[in-house]
This record gives sequence, structure tokens and C-alpha cells, in this order.
Amino acid sequence: MLHRRVATLILSALLGAISASATIVGLNQIVTPDIQPTGVLAVSAQAQHPAIGNSREIQFELGLTPRFEVGAFQGFKPGEGLFSAEFNLLQEGPHLLTAGAINLSTRGGGAQPVVEYGYYADADHFVVGAIRANHLNSPLLGYKRQLNDTWSLSTDFQSGAGNAATVGFTYNFTPAFSINPALYRTNSGPHHLLGYVVLTWNFTLWK
Repeated sequence: MLHRRVATLILSALLGAISASATIVGLNQIVTPDIQPTGVLAVSAQAQHPAIGNSREIQFELGLTPRFEVGAFQGFKPGEGLFSAEFNLLQEGPHLLTAGAINLSTRGGGAQPVVEYGYYADADHFVVGAIRANHLNSPLLGYKRQLNDTWSLSTDFQSGAGNAATVGFTYNFTPAFSINPALYRTNSGPHHLLGYVVLTWNFTLWK
């Protein structure tokens, strides 16, 4: 099928371009400790206020094993590639512990190490962790409430002057296609409310 061929071409380009990789689909702002399912490629189109980051991006995330995922961002304004990887250290009931390195930039920025613990109950997901960025350690907090198969609500926070607290929701048009708009409130004053939206498609490349 056409979408399978397109996904295969995207995968080939992704794996040929990177040696370290990325973590993409998280909450509104932070990465999360869950791993993309093995063989499933998420392709996302993202638009956001320039104060948040690259205003237009295409994102890729692929689960290579049950514990390891890779991905990449390609920003267009400005042009920049970001690569990350995430490895799950613990999967025991609702408990997850994951470490990774994210945001390795083609514009010269080094990878940012991150570690997170998640408690994933059936409907409620809690995340706490820390990231090392710009020579500072920043705490991460996140929460997601799954209302039903179609709707979920999410909020997260990353400390630091250049970061924000967010609130948003995800609507699943189908099990493979979703939209996630969110509102960011900047940490540093004067505080601003900034918009963000991402569309995500999931393609099963292998099982």
C-alpha cells in the first residue's frame, strides 16, 4: 500500500541519517518514560509559537525493541535537526524507569541527558524526572488522564527561565491518527501564554 511505501522510505532516510536518535511523542512539553511500540513509526507535524522553539517541525519516532526507541526532529524555521534516544531500564507493573539523551542538534548543541520515573495506572499516568540542559539540572513533572479511547488531558512542567508549565488535550480521530493542542505559560516574567499543536500518524512497519 502507498502509506506503507512512504513510511518505509521515511524509515530508510531516518536510519541512514542518524547514529544517535530522539524521543518525540511525550506530553505537551516533556518526554515521557514509555517507549514507542516495537516496529511502530510515529510521524508528526508540529506548529508552535517561535518563543517555544522551532515554529514548524516534522518529527519521527520509532520503537526498535520493547525497551529502546529512536527518533528525529526536522525544524524548518530555522532549519535544524534534533536527534534523541531513550532506553527503558525498568518495566514492572505500573512502574517505568527510563534514561535517554535528547536534542542533539545539527546547529551544534550537545545532547541533553534525561532520566524519568513513571507510574502508569490504567487511566492516570504520573511522570517525575530531571534533564541536564545548558549546564543546569531541571526537574520535570507530568500528568496525563485518559478519559476514554478518544480523549485524554495532560499537563506538564519543566523548571528554568526558558521553559513553561502547560495544559493540553489529545483527541484520537482513529487509533492511528491524533491531534494534541496545548497552551504554554512561560516560567519567567512577564509571563506569556503561547500556543502549540501537533498532528501524529502511526504506521506499523513490522510486528
